[in-house]
Amino acid sequence: MKGLGTNEKTLIDILTQRSNVQRQLICKAYQEDATGKTLVEDLEGDTHSHFEDLLVALVTPPAIYDSQEFHKALKGVGTNDSALIEIFATRSNKQMKEISDAYLKQTEKKLTLDLKNEISGEFAKAILILAEGKRDENTHVDAAKAKEDAKTLYTAGEKKWGTDESKFIDILCQRSIPQLRQTLVEYKTISGKSLQESIEGEMSGELEELLVAIVKCVKNVPAYLAERLHQGMKGGGTDECILNRIMVSRSEIDMLDIRAEFKKLYSYSLHSAIEAIRYLIGTMVRVGVQI
Repeated sequence: MKGLGTNEKTLIDILTQRSNVQRQLICKAYQEDATGKTLVEDLEGDTHSHFEDLLVALVTPPAIYDSQEFHKALKGVGTNDSALIEIFATRSNKQMKEISDAYLKQTEKKLTLDLKNEISGEFAKAILILAEGKRDENTHVDAAKAKEDAKTLYTAGEKKWGTDESKFIDILCQRSIPQLRQTLVEYKTISGKSLQESIEGEMSGELEELLVAIVKCVKNVPAYLAERLHQGMKGGGTDECILNRIMVSRSEIDMLDIRAEFKKLYSYSLHSAIEAIRYLIGTMVRVGVQI
């Protein structure tokens, strides 16, 4: 970045082909041994728009990046509920604690308190359970409990006039992922419908979107995120925030699986989909796909 202009290819080659741990070491050496300035400061000064956002995201520690994305989703008039749902439906208890700690350190505010100030109702109740990391992490599957939960969900939804949303929240936000997978099987046996179909028929708004996202993640997180990427690229414009958030946050977790699920769902590759959008963002993120 020294001198006139910025060598974008060098930035891309280095930052997209290193792990986040390596990028943190680069940031440390950049400030302490090379320039006396933070790499983030220079990236923000010498790059622009979504390219800048992507590069800054790449050099930010994962928990801090997630906390910043959470904060961004709360800012402005109204909340970006889809971004909140994506983050909270896909992060583990451990990741949620790290995000909460990072948020407290950055803002001197509790993440859960800021949530309570911005959202309300049953949607808030569900999000707060996820934010507090209350999901059971036991890997043992209790088949009898799965049947019992499936009956509870059926009774709370399809079988009655109106829907007892609290039962759906308690089970879907607190049971372990393996346990919920068995519950989905039992529910289909009892109801004749998938749980996702029942939620979509019984609920609406942000709570429906959240609970459907949880069900999709119980079945297959990479497929859910592939769907989110597709949503970010369809229609009249591209939602670069979705692309950046998923590409960066999942690059060292399950990006290869996301690519495979994208191809399975849409019969064309994620690579070709990204190449089809605007040239600059397409070029930057295409390299990120290959991390």
